[in-house]
Amino acid sequence: MDPASAETPPEARSHVGLLAFVCTLSMITYLDRACFSMALNPIAGELGLADASQLKWAITAFAIAYAAFEIPAGAMGDRLGAKVMLTRIVLWWSACTALTGLIGLPIGGVVTGGLGSLILLRFLFGAGEAGAYPNITRALHERLPARNWETAQGLVFMSGRLAGGLTPLLWAVLVGGTASSPPWITWRGAFLIFGAVGVVWAVAFRLGFRDRPSGRLDDAEPSRPRSHAAIPWMALITNRTLWALCIMYLSVNYAWAFNISYLPTYVEERFGIGAEDRIGAIYKGAPLWVGAVGCFLGGPAIHGLTRLIGDRRRARQVLGFSAFTLGAICWWAAIRSQDVHAFCILISLAAFMVDVTLGASWATCQDLGREHAALTAACMNTVGTLGNALAGWLTGTIVGGSIAAQAVARHVAPEALDAVDKRIAALSGYDAAFGTYVLAFVVAAVCWIFIHPSRPLVANDEAAFAPATA
Repeated sequence: MDPASAETPPEARSHVGLLAFVCTLSMITYLDRACFSMALNPIAGELGLADASQLKWAITAFAIAYAAFEIPAGAMGDRLGAKVMLTRIVLWWSACTALTGLIGLPIGGVVTGGLGSLILLRFLFGAGEAGAYPNITRALHERLPARNWETAQGLVFMSGRLAGGLTPLLWAVLVGGTASSPPWITWRGAFLIFGAVGVVWAVAFRLGFRDRPSGRLDDAEPSRPRSHAAIPWMALITNRTLWALCIMYLSVNYAWAFNISYLPTYVEERFGIGAEDRIGAIYKGAPLWVGAVGCFLGGPAIHGLTRLIGDRRRARQVLGFSAFTLGAICWWAAIRSQDVHAFCILISLAAFMVDVTLGASWATCQDLGREHAALTAACMNTVGTLGNALAGWLTGTIVGGSIAAQAVARHVAPEALDAVDKRIAALSGYDAAFGTYVLAFVVAAVCWIFIHPSRPLVANDEAAFAPATA
């Protein structure tokens, strides 16, 4: 055999390089998101707030801005290319991550910002990070053949979930300290370090990533150059499959957002597991660890169902409906669980059910959008992010309302409640919020019945609409 023929083809090396960049990007995205949820209690303490639920608008501001700027960032990615957009996105959010470490810091008798400054900074953070995943989708759409879309998207989200799951453990080691040793760094230092990691990635990406693929993706599929066509607003607004995708993604984002926002605080309050507890850190990251496995298995699951059913898009429907039905059951059981092991296992299984469908969801955007893949993905993710915003605000509101009701019953101000009464009221509020997560999974399952992109978003993309069979 000719040794030259055994070498990895240039196209394959290009695919590996692309996946390396977008997977590490996804990891940094979740690292920066998860570190904020880990810092809720110390930030609340620094700002003189009664509890972490009073940071609900800081959590919500990120999601609102992320949703508001997602479609513009996706449309720009379709026109300018992934390289320009992703470099700008990562530098922006890395700066915001680093600046978060300065909130409430006293310098020379002056405090560098309070709650209002934090809310504004989180809004800017969301605006800067918006478009990351739609532009990743654009890069994958340009460079990978359709048969690899679900697997590639699964690897991207798997990487993010792994990083998000690792963050509580990393936080416990760096910031938590132990009874016998002090923390390595403060929570402020952690934000500065995580921001620097993003800058390093952006420099490497700028130097090492070629924006346009060369040649054809494979012998069976035409290459997909960037589109400069007008944005098909009417097609986006009137497409029923896209609406079903958006409502589905809003629902699962609403139910999933707890894992990346209030979960660490809830575990600490309900089960008495402190920030320094290494095993507790694993529990806090468990939904992301287990979800990473779901991301990895999503592509193979679609391949297997496609061979069984004979229709790739129908396979996505079967997987989505089944997974979200099981997810609803898991959250229903988690509400009734009495120990940390059962609770974390059940909500982790629910997270698995979300993540096993991510590849199918984002690949459906590619199927539907074609030359407008980033824009279509941005539409889905915009509405989905509204689910995150709703979860951050509504969960905090429900928990805060429960505490306020307990205060009224005790004839005291909320801040005057003793620790036991406040804890009981907060946990009662969380239980009420969990019931809404069950409903969200049911809605998402129903939506998959209506998600079947038999035709592309724009009629003149028909020729590029690849067969949906295995």
